[in-house]
Amino acid sequence: MRASLLPAAATVLTLAILVVAIATVGCGGGTPEPAPLDTRNEQCASCRMAVSSTVFASQLVAPGELPRFFDDLGCLADYVKAGRAPAGAVAFVADHRTKAWIRADAAVYTRAAGLETPMGSHVIAHADVASRDVDPDTKPGTPVSTTELFGPAGAPAGGAK
Repeated sequence: MRASLLPAAATVLTLAILVVAIATVGCGGGTPEPAPLDTRNEQCASCRMAVSSTVFASQLVAPGELPRFFDDLGCLADYVKAGRAPAGAVAFVADHRTKAWIRADAAVYTRAAGLETPMGSHVIAHADVASRDVDPDTKPGTPVSTTELFGPAGAPAGGAK
């Protein structure tokens, strides 16, 4: 009886592998979405410090790759300027006020000299001017352009600008 179970088990295993392969290929398309941040276990992809504060966090998400998290916008910016962003990657930043993930290429940035960020960049992000204007941490603050922060190419946007 044991011998007759082996071909059935092999068939089931083969079908399971096939289903996973099809699902992986089918899910590989489309625009990358932000991944959930586990502040207890994630390390910054640039400086290797713990990513322990959602309000300063950012991430790079690329098709077929694990997300890369950053503890400070300065770390993400340095990583991008060094040309280390994978092809097709999209950068997401946390709105400092709401903690919601937003696309980095659409965010509004402020350098708040009096605000301590994990690696000392003093740069924070907001979804829009309205969110920035009601965040007391931006006062006083200086606007920072996307190109000033990330370089001439701006924030990674998955090939779409």
